[in-house]
Amino acid sequence: MTATPAALPLRRSAQREASVPGWKLIHRMILAELVKVFLLAWTALTSLLLLAGLIAEATQHGLGPGQILGAIPLLLPNMLPYTLPTTTLFATCIVYGRLAADNEILAIKSAGVHIGQVVVPALFLGLAASIVTMALYLNIIPVTHFALRGQVLANVQDYLYAVLRKEGRLQHPKINYTIYVKSVDGDILRDAHFMRRDPKTNQIDVVARAKEAKLRVERAEKVIWVHMFDCWISNENGIDVGYVEHKAWPVELPPDLESQEKFRATDMTWLELFDFRRRYVEARDKAKLEIAAIQAKENLGSLPNPFNEHMRNLRYVMRHHDLLIAAIDAEFHMRPALALGCLCFVLVGCPVGIWFSRSDYLSAFITCFVPIIVLYYPLLLSGINLAKLRQVPPVYGIWAANALMLIIALALFRRLARN
Repeated sequence: MTATPAALPLRRSAQREASVPGWKLIHRMILAELVKVFLLAWTALTSLLLLAGLIAEATQHGLGPGQILGAIPLLLPNMLPYTLPTTTLFATCIVYGRLAADNEILAIKSAGVHIGQVVVPALFLGLAASIVTMALYLNIIPVTHFALRGQVLANVQDYLYAVLRKEGRLQHPKINYTIYVKSVDGDILRDAHFMRRDPKTNQIDVVARAKEAKLRVERAEKVIWVHMFDCWISNENGIDVGYVEHKAWPVELPPDLESQEKFRATDMTWLELFDFRRRYVEARDKAKLEIAAIQAKENLGSLPNPFNEHMRNLRYVMRHHDLLIAAIDAEFHMRPALALGCLCFVLVGCPVGIWFSRSDYLSAFITCFVPIIVLYYPLLLSGINLAKLRQVPPVYGIWAANALMLIIALALFRRLARN
């Protein structure tokens, strides 16, 4: 249908209006509302997580108020990749829902202005949040994450007592000992049971029972001494074989408790990821070359029997470094994917807020955030885990969640533009 001559000047006037300072003022007003709601929502969500979740969990692990307060500055940066996308989505849905409920969006569209002009402030907020999140991921988040873990494990002995106080047992996959206690009174373990497993058969071969026991950590020796008093010792059949007034059992200190070196990809800065990946690749390739050399000798029939065990160790080393490399590759994709989630959430929140015209907080939260929880985060987390296990390429497994959000946003914008 051809536009009438009277409608053409009005359309040209609306198009000119999009470029004049008045329209920029509308942008600034919308952006100001977005920032105000965003800061309010982020403060409320962060406080809720700290008070109701993290601090309660830290208290259960035996950390004192001073340790909790000292840990909060280290916790905040690590929470931002999850709180920023959520609050960005919330602010977008609230502000644009209000605009639609007050018929502001309808008035702008009736003036001939494209709906894309309205969402420019939200895109700016989403892009800014994504840039801030990625900038934090370059250095600050991994550094504070490593510092937080080091702070919790700074005093290994206190940490072990806190675990026993909370769970009533001390068990670690890297050691073949298990300790059960009835209660913890200061540094005294009441009614302690000490069980040792045979590394070859993985069966319990020694059980020691004591009225009281104490732990002493010797980090220099990399050992935990379990001092048991009034101790009865039994064999694997539960038959008592002896009694001693005092028995000290040495337990190897697990590597992740005694080591202060970085070995997790989440603890590495962006530049350290490249460095550690190069080291792991070199170690894996070295093991691969040794395996090939041993395999060649085996094919010639000149391989001594002791090398069979060495061959198994080399294959374990190679698989171990493959998993470390896969974890770093997943980290390279996970950080920008989580950062870009802010922009993806904005693209979904704008049309949903306008479409449903929800001006109240609860309706906007249910309308936008529940589908995000059901679709986005399960898909993202499962993709990260599969990428770390080398079951799917990181580019497909980790970015699938963002791709889904972009597809949904495109469908919503097309429907919004038609209406």
